[in-house]
Amino acid sequence: MASARQSEKVRYALESAILNGDFPPGTKLDFSELEARFECSRTPIREALQLLENSGLVQVAPKRGTFVSQFSIDELTERFEVMAELEGLAARLAARRMIEPEIADLEQSHIACTNFAHANDFDGYYNENSRFHSKIYKGSKNKFLLQEATRLHAVLHPYRRMQLRARNRMKESLSEHETVFQAIKTGDGVAAQQAMISHVKIQGESFNDFLAALRDTQT
Repeated sequence: MASARQSEKVRYALESAILNGDFPPGTKLDFSELEARFECSRTPIREALQLLENSGLVQVAPKRGTFVSQFSIDELTERFEVMAELEGLAARLAARRMIEPEIADLEQSHIACTNFAHANDFDGYYNENSRFHSKIYKGSKNKFLLQEATRLHAVLHPYRRMQLRARNRMKESLSEHETVFQAIKTGDGVAAQQAMISHVKIQGESFNDFLAALRDTQT
């Protein structure tokens, strides 16, 4: 039997591969290919997939196989609504609870996002964008909220990455970050919450652009 350590190692490697876009939503995961990729037997692969199924990142379809989670438009909309509320709460609490060194650290992520956006570096922007959000989760000083927001963020990660591909979305995202950051910096919890909810929901035309791009990938 594979050790728990080996299964966890495969789990994190596979999770990273999914989140980096190596396995897009809807991809069927082939055991033989995964064994070759991670240079291990089938047992740790199976155990790793069970862990990822528990987190919601993959889904098992009886008699069909294991797939990277792919949500319908309605399912995705519902999840983004919940994500927006969780992140809005995190931003509100962070505005009240983050101390100066944490705010300075958050600003560094915002500056890095700005530099990546100006360089039109999509991957650099997205990775730093994730750190920006994670710092706000931690800044809420609420461990349960941190856990739930992080879990749902991971499930939606491929889609959050995808929506940044919509035309001008990266620049819009950066502008929204500025609004969130300034509200947290000034301690305005209400403004931080409202700005974050709007940011995550990808409201209006940006959301429609995202759905149009998503439909293209699902046809």
